[in-house]
Amino acid sequence: MSAKSTRLLIAASGTGGHLFPALAVAEQLPDYQIEWLGVPNRLEKTLVGDRYLLHTIPIEGFQQRFGLKSIKITLRFISSVFQVQKLLRARQIDAVFTTGGYIAAPAILAARLQKTPAVLHEANFLPGKVTRFLSRWCDTVALGFEGTVQYLPHICTTYVSIPVRSQFLSSQGLDLSIPPEAPLIVVMGGSQGAVAVNRLVREAAPAWFEEGAIVVHLTGERDPDVASLKHPQYICMPFYDNMAGLLQRANLAISRAGAGTLTELAITKTPAILIPYPHAAENHQAYNAKVFADAGAAIVYRQAELTAKVLKERVLDLLRAPSQLQQMAEQAATLAMTDSAERLANLVRSFN
Repeated sequence: MSAKSTRLLIAASGTGGHLFPALAVAEQLPDYQIEWLGVPNRLEKTLVGDRYLLHTIPIEGFQQRFGLKSIKITLRFISSVFQVQKLLRARQIDAVFTTGGYIAAPAILAARLQKTPAVLHEANFLPGKVTRFLSRWCDTVALGFEGTVQYLPHICTTYVSIPVRSQFLSSQGLDLSIPPEAPLIVVMGGSQGAVAVNRLVREAAPAWFEEGAIVVHLTGERDPDVASLKHPQYICMPFYDNMAGLLQRANLAISRAGAGTLTELAITKTPAILIPYPHAAENHQAYNAKVFADAGAAIVYRQAELTAKVLKERVLDLLRAPSQLQQMAEQAATLAMTDSAERLANLVRSFN
């Protein structure tokens, strides 16, 4: 079958960490007929939009405690596997690509039943449960972190880093009123926001304003205190579309440690203070953050041990030490792989 007629099903759902790398790979496959597998009423409905035919299945993550809901979820999961298998057959799908998460499980199992090649991309340093349990049924597993191979013995793996959106690979302008000489601190909590981090930042920020810094604070949509701080040097919004331009301009980021966010920090050479989300599955953000801390690209704090005073003082120390920020930026750059999307797309192509 020629490449022009190759049909690819991409299974990616829920958060930007799963969706953005998948979209970046899709951009590298313009000759493919791409269809998308997601979940109703999730972020993919907005991000995938009219670009690709979107199929949805009513699946959700398994609960920690076994109960009646767990039985319903299990039955729905089994039904979803056969629903996806039927989709693969009806749409004559030639290959499946997934970026993990619970949407990946029915996609991988259906591909196995249908004898369709499956490529899984694992973004986190500590692989998720789906990757650990089902990677043996994939043709290959692409890794976001080189060290992840230690958790997947006897599995065919390839290190490709994590694809970023194409705008991160070129210089972007910024439509915010930020004086060119002012230090810029960008605060971001990921696609879910980070209320605990937001509160620490608002308490510490007045001292940063006195130092001349501008703070762009991306709060997410679930922050009850969103209007509690007003200042000419404080720009607050739920989200911002031009993250590439914002991070390219930033002197320092304060962030969670999702794998996709860390890759964007590396690509834009942005020094960071990382506060891993403490309730992430198996504390996987802490493992991601450690890679950046070990490289000297970031300073990491556990949320439970971080106070507004500690955060205030550490940021002031960094603002007053531009040489240290420059060194952190250079170390962040060593963790960047700018052709990740192309490498991963070529890996997908190799199975068709």
